[in-house]
Amino acid sequence: MDLDTVADELYGLRPEDFTSARDARAAEARRAGDRTLAGKIGTLRRPTLPAWASNLLVRERPEEAESLLRLGAGLRRAHRDLDGEQLRELSRRQHVVIDALSRQARQLADRAGHPIGEDARREVETILHAVLADPDAAKEWATGRLVRAFGQVAGFPAAADGARPRPARTARKREGTRPARRGGDSVKADGGKADSGKADDERRRRLGEARQKAEDAERELRARRKEAAEAGRNADDARKRAETLEQRVRELTDELRSVEEDRHQAEAAARKAREQAREADRRVREARRRAGTAAARVTRLDDQGPPRSVGLA
Repeated sequence: MDLDTVADELYGLRPEDFTSARDARAAEARRAGDRTLAGKIGTLRRPTLPAWASNLLVRERPEEAESLLRLGAGLRRAHRDLDGEQLRELSRRQHVVIDALSRQARQLADRAGHPIGEDARREVETILHAVLADPDAAKEWATGRLVRAFGQVAGFPAAADGARPRPARTARKREGTRPARRGGDSVKADGGKADSGKADDERRRRLGEARQKAEDAERELRARRKEAAEAGRNADDARKRAETLEQRVRELTDELRSVEEDRHQAEAAARKAREQAREADRRVREARRRAGTAAARVTRLDDQGPPRSVGLA
């Protein structure tokens, strides 16, 4: 048993099962005589629900997770290179990928027996945005052992991985920085400075345009996020409505089943009552027949008159 193996096991569990399993593994390490490992296991922290759900993506959807990591690398590179066109394209992909992955995280959590709400899903989106913007966050998330969200990431800085873009220095600029030793050289140096100033102005102009394009892309991204959030809320409302109707259907189905059982019982009771009625009619007819026979016998006896007395010889 080692720390990596135990950590992989623990962070694959549901959050409510984490603490008891961690304590059990720490106790197992202590019984084995490895108090150092037991102490390290004891420092592992239970993940929040959004962190756990985002870990499920790494564990259950490795291809999608790798796609997100590649997208983040591309976005960071576009920011470093000030490539506005590529940045806009990748930003559009960013919205689609994050929305799809957050929904997958919610589905995986449902299947794992621990559903997450809309607030937790939005925090999963926050985690995924941080993964795109920060290479350190991407590395931590890729382990599948995230403990909590990284925090809100509003957008990319000029260079998300800390490397700021530096315009290449031209040979003309380098010549302009050298001290002039002759009159002719001084003229060349002055000309070099003028050319260098023009080049700097051009770079600043291009930099301003690139930044403006990046800001436009960021505004578009925020608008798309807002639309996605609204669509997500509508989808949640529709899902809740569907769940309510499904529950109502189940209730009505149970009620119909109960009514059907009552109907079958009533039909059985009606059949029994009809049989009893027929038996009662038969008995009435039998009694009427016996009564008629008895009445006829009485009439015959009356017609024969009183019995004659017989004298003794």
